[in-house]
Amino acid sequence: MKQISNKEYEKYQQYQTDKLHGRILTPDGLRLICAGLDNDPEKIGIHTIVLRDK
Repeated sequence: MKQISNKEYEKYQQYQTDKLHGRILTPDGLRLICAGLDNDPEKIGIHTIVLRDK
C-alpha cells in the first residue's frame, strides 16, 4: 500500500476544501469569464485579482 507524506495529505485536504467552496477554476470556467469580459486582458486581470483577494 502506497503512503503519502503529511504535506501531500494537507495539500489534498486543502484541494478538497477549495473544491467544496467553489474555488477551483476549471478550463470551462476560465473560458466563460474571458468571454464575459470580451477577452480583454486588462479586464480579465482585474477580475482575477478581485477573485484571488476574496
